[in-house]
Amino acid sequence: MNFLSKSRSCAFALGSCVIALSLASPAARAQSDDADKILKAMSDYLASQKTISATFNSDIEVITPELQKIQFDATGQFVLTRPDKLKASRTGGYADVELVFDGKTVTIFGRHLNAYTQIDSPGSTDQLIDRLRHDYGVEAPGADLLLSRSYDEMMSDVYEVKHIGRGVVNGVECEHLALRGHDTDWQIWIELGSHPIPHKYVITSKAVTGGPQYSLILSDWKADVQTGADTFAFKAPTGAKRVDIKELTEIDEVPPGVVPGGRK
Repeated sequence: MNFLSKSRSCAFALGSCVIALSLASPAARAQSDDADKILKAMSDYLASQKTISATFNSDIEVITPELQKIQFDATGQFVLTRPDKLKASRTGGYADVELVFDGKTVTIFGRHLNAYTQIDSPGSTDQLIDRLRHDYGVEAPGADLLLSRSYDEMMSDVYEVKHIGRGVVNGVECEHLALRGHDTDWQIWIELGSHPIPHKYVITSKAVTGGPQYSLILSDWKADVQTGADTFAFKAPTGAKRVDIKELTEIDEVPPGVVPGGRK
């Protein structure tokens, strides 16, 4: 084949690709629009609920220096009353932690340490989540779902949105969405019908070799939960020590020190 025939072949192949992309683009746009509408409906529905609660199971992956994936699992529950009340707990193999927020003060209690810290934090739960992340480095990936404007927060770094189709999580039929950001990709499964609540949430880090994931399975969702006066009040257990937040260590899902199969 001479250079001219090669050029023509390349041009034909390129033209075919352009035609294929042109034909596919309306469907791709429709897919993106569908996903966007589904995610926005979820955000609006959750934000409209005065009080919500759910249980969850989470796992977080760690990549060792030998590129081995290790998973750490935890379970917990939360109850949220908008705009300024939150109680959440997480129990794993290495930490047992409770967070209580009454609109003025947030308490983080390490049951396994019998120690707690308290921070003045007047304002909404949205402001609390932002403050904990930016001022104290307390990350809670699933907390995005609890924000009153979760759609805006979750879409802030997204450049591609796909409606993959449907899936079933814990027996519940869901819409499956996949979104791409610059540092993370994430997927979410949202219940079909008039109660578009999230049942599964997976975040993949693209900034770390091996693409470790954080996964969250949510169940037992309830709205209009009845809460008592003491639901968001913290009473320190006997012998519990109050410490500065910097001293409240070993409350993460991942244990400190050596990860099995890796090094410090």
